[in-house]
Amino acid sequence: MTTEVEEGPAIPKAAPAQAAARYPKSIPSIIGNEACERFSFYGMRNILTDFLIGYLLLGLVEKDRAGAAKEVFHVFVMGVYFFPLLGGWISDRFLGKYRTIFWLSLLYCVGHGCLAVFEANKTGFYAGLFLIALGSGGIKPCVSSFVGDQFDQTNKHLARGVFEAFYWVINFGSFFASQLMPRALKHWGPSIAFGIPGVLMFIATLIFWMGRKEYVVVPPSPADPHSFGRIAWTALQKGRGAGLVLAGLGALGFVGSFFLIPTLGFVASFCLAIVAFLVFAGPGVLLSLEAARGEHPDEDVEGVRSVLKVLVVFALVTPFWSLFDQKASTWIIQGKAMVLPGWSILETASQMQSINPLLVMLLIPFNNAVTYPALRKMGLDPTPLRRMTAGIAIAGVSWIVIGVIQRWIDAGEQVSILWQILPYTILTLGEVLVSTTGLEFAYSQAPAKMKGTLMSFWSLSVTVGGLWVLLVNAGMKNERLTSAITAQTGLSTTAFQMFFFAGFAFVFALAFGAYATRYKSVEHYRKA
Repeated sequence: MTTEVEEGPAIPKAAPAQAAARYPKSIPSIIGNEACERFSFYGMRNILTDFLIGYLLLGLVEKDRAGAAKEVFHVFVMGVYFFPLLGGWISDRFLGKYRTIFWLSLLYCVGHGCLAVFEANKTGFYAGLFLIALGSGGIKPCVSSFVGDQFDQTNKHLARGVFEAFYWVINFGSFFASQLMPRALKHWGPSIAFGIPGVLMFIATLIFWMGRKEYVVVPPSPADPHSFGRIAWTALQKGRGAGLVLAGLGALGFVGSFFLIPTLGFVASFCLAIVAFLVFAGPGVLLSLEAARGEHPDEDVEGVRSVLKVLVVFALVTPFWSLFDQKASTWIIQGKAMVLPGWSILETASQMQSINPLLVMLLIPFNNAVTYPALRKMGLDPTPLRRMTAGIAIAGVSWIVIGVIQRWIDAGEQVSILWQILPYTILTLGEVLVSTTGLEFAYSQAPAKMKGTLMSFWSLSVTVGGLWVLLVNAGMKNERLTSAITAQTGLSTTAFQMFFFAGFAFVFALAFGAYATRYKSVEHYRKA
């Protein structure tokens, strides 16, 4: 039967020899669940842009379909990375990790069913996307920590191997989903193409449920009187002065953003409201933080300070996500205008996305074994913040390359889609330097009780990256602006956007690097 454990200080006991330790019996169920879930997610995600342009949005005039497809795609991705906030809260306060994962997985399955059934109905299809975003995003903060819950002092040294297998499975699922699902859409149509990921998600949920008797289940925690939010509120209440004024401006910005709904739509306006609030309220709390001492422990107050300083890092990395996620929208749209070589295994532009997970699996061990040691021998220490600075800039380079390719297409040349291998490779190198490094950095900078909060903000940075895409997309709907761009630059609006995002990344890479030179890193790892 399911084992319930109480959270709290571990009771010291004699640990057996490491050689005698075994993997928890629950691990195969969790890994099997993750493999099927990731295939289901990337399977539907990687054909979404193609489906929107080729099926659901046929009622729009042809020139507007690509832009509309980009908007739907990025709104969906924004939801996926916003709902970890909700999922983590439900798990921590009410249901615990197991029940949160299970019940949200069922909603996830219903969402896949909606995609398969409502292929020609916008309302039904978009409802399915919402349920998938809620399910996938909601379980995101629970799954990896649920893995960690299965280990104790006797076998904790085996956890790293399981997390490595976890990461490998994610990329394995992404690679095959990127190759197979575009073929299914082309040959069998959307109902089957979306139905297959739905079946995989049902299998994932079934595997997870079947392992229920083997899991170690940590119950939800009681409300913390010294949580991040409570300390921030105390600081603003007691601090008054400039901090309270800034928080008030943040509140005004939050409310004011909703007046942009007619122009930007609800999702973009809501995300802009969150950004406006954090931009002002964050510094306001930091200025007033000393006022929270006495009512809250000094250690927890300093934890809030650490989180707020890391939030600046997260804010400066958001442009990277605006570039990275467009490989599944803007780059696919470009690929549809390119030539597929008859001798290759490619049948659709969407299959180019399989390059990314394949390269990730190769680049991470290569960097750890070759690149980073070589840099250290040259006297250049590849610290996390330096790697992230380089990663943002490298992502910008990939968009210069994709922009040059777009110029060739705009000139009427027949361009092979294999040219996209170069920008995909460059962008993936940037991803490895930013994404995996960012998770490591965020984990190290926050005290134990603040790590969940910081991980939620890391997910939110991806949502904000999608916001920049929607804002640029909204600007490109202004005919006077697009006419001026064409007249003054000689570029098509598509090429201009590509070079704009490259410049956007370079500017923020410089800002990130400048902040990194002043940032004092700390380490909050669990003591042995």
